[in-house]
Amino acid sequence: MIRAGLQIPNFTYPGVADIDLFERLSSVVVAAEESGFDTVMVMDHFYQLPMMGAPENNMFEAYSLLSALAARTKKVNLGTLVTGVTYRNPAILAKTVTALDVISRGRAFLGIGAAWFDVEHEALGVDFPPVKERFERLEEAIQICQGMFRGERPTFEGTHYRTKDVFNFPAPIRGDIPLMIGGAGEKKTLRMMAQYADMANFTVGEDEIERKMEVLAGHCADQGRDIATINKTMLGFLVAGKTMEEAEGKRNDFLAARGLDWNTLDDATKAMVGSRLVVGDADVVGEALQRILGYGLDGVTFNMPADGHEPESVAFAGEIVTKALG
Repeated sequence: MIRAGLQIPNFTYPGVADIDLFERLSSVVVAAEESGFDTVMVMDHFYQLPMMGAPENNMFEAYSLLSALAARTKKVNLGTLVTGVTYRNPAILAKTVTALDVISRGRAFLGIGAAWFDVEHEALGVDFPPVKERFERLEEAIQICQGMFRGERPTFEGTHYRTKDVFNFPAPIRGDIPLMIGGAGEKKTLRMMAQYADMANFTVGEDEIERKMEVLAGHCADQGRDIATINKTMLGFLVAGKTMEEAEGKRNDFLAARGLDWNTLDDATKAMVGSRLVVGDADVVGEALQRILGYGLDGVTFNMPADGHEPESVAFAGEIVTKALG
């Protein structure tokens, strides 16, 4: 389960050639592990996302990358935040995640969601059905994957997917693989979190967490489930520095590279960005984490948009985050 997670969404690093990219990334992940992060995640995308960079910026295929990182690490949990259900047949996905679990000696989890990035679907020739169908596919995929993870050899006849006495060997090391559902939709996503998930990750700002927790609690009550049995985290952005000035400078440089000037943003935009972005020194970051956990979360997941490609910065962030979490 996740207490301190690091998400890595960016693979375009200044001064790092493609041939050296995996080695740099490996050093970042090892620094994360050694500094206290218990989980490392990557996005399941094929094009870079808006605000993170240009679409043609580097993007690894998620499960190839995670399997390679499994061989370089010893302790961190490994998974995606999150796999889009549209990209893979669910039975093949279950086999892929199980392979990661065996390679990592039992450290894999399946993060999954309904998918949303229409640009890469169109470019890659992957069907992008309407939202209703994507959620139907998500629920069917979850049932197939969980059955295969648990050795049930499921025969499944759904609207969109089917299997016939499907088996899964080698089997997951722990006899199952945890499922994480990511998202924020209150009617469908949070209901599925309550019904199926071992872990829930809210992709919203701090200003929305309290509401999402209340809705999830309601869905858990409907399912007869104790919300405490779900590991609950949020995805945020961390810019940490040894001083406030250093942290704010990193934030401002990151935004400036994307055509935004922090000092000229209006108050509403600053508030929106600030609800997702934790900026500060060790004391400020620690206070923010304690406030965030006060909403009832079990942990946090951060990506580091300004300097997450630097092993030293990741190590510093890991140390202050894990100290703050206790």
